[in-house]
Amino acid sequence: MAQQQRAIGTRAAIIRGAAVAFREHGYGSTTLAGLEVAAGVSKGALYFHFASKEALALAVIEAQHEASIGLGQRLLDGTTPGLQALILMTFELAAQVRDEPVVSAGIRLTMEASNFSVPVVGPFHDWIDVCGKVLRRAIDEGDVSADLNVEAAAHFISPAFTGVQTVSQVLTGRADLFQRVEEMWALVLPGLLPAGLPDERRANLTALPAQVRASCAAGPGAAGGVVDRA
Repeated sequence: MAQQQRAIGTRAAIIRGAAVAFREHGYGSTTLAGLEVAAGVSKGALYFHFASKEALALAVIEAQHEASIGLGQRLLDGTTPGLQALILMTFELAAQVRDEPVVSAGIRLTMEASNFSVPVVGPFHDWIDVCGKVLRRAIDEGDVSADLNVEAAAHFISPAFTGVQTVSQVLTGRADLFQRVEEMWALVLPGLLPAGLPDERRANLTALPAQVRASCAAGPGAAGGVVDRA
């Protein structure tokens, strides 16, 4: 049992170390020798756990997706109002992408998936599905138009975030990512709200991106109760 636990710990450490290398250099420019150094293991130990560089890259993507989709599932399983949950999801994912090496590496590797022998489409489908479910909750709560084409909106919002964080990485190393996500919502949100929404409620919902951004900046979990539904 102790040996098995050590093997699990070594595998996790390799993934974390490899994530740093993949995040900095991308898939094509990261060598096996570089992965050995980054992970702090010998070539034999690396190959014991992963048959190839691609297998290791796919393991990083899997670890990233488990961490990221977990926050989406948490919001789905909770009681946060749908529209707030959707906005909060993007800011929390932005924090993960900006601050956590495994997440930022997994995102980069997913964008470079044309280098792999197998397609990497599951994460995209999962995030589109989560967006759709949260949007349907918001429709049921009256905060999103009942006429919304949910499938089209989910297919737009998830890739829109992907594009925003990618450009932010290229231009500023994601230093401005929260600002860009807030701007994304300032443009998207008016098209989601119902036409007959009371002015006060419309103003409250329109203010959500700035409020969630400020709360997320205050630390993990601080944005959980932004919306007053009264």
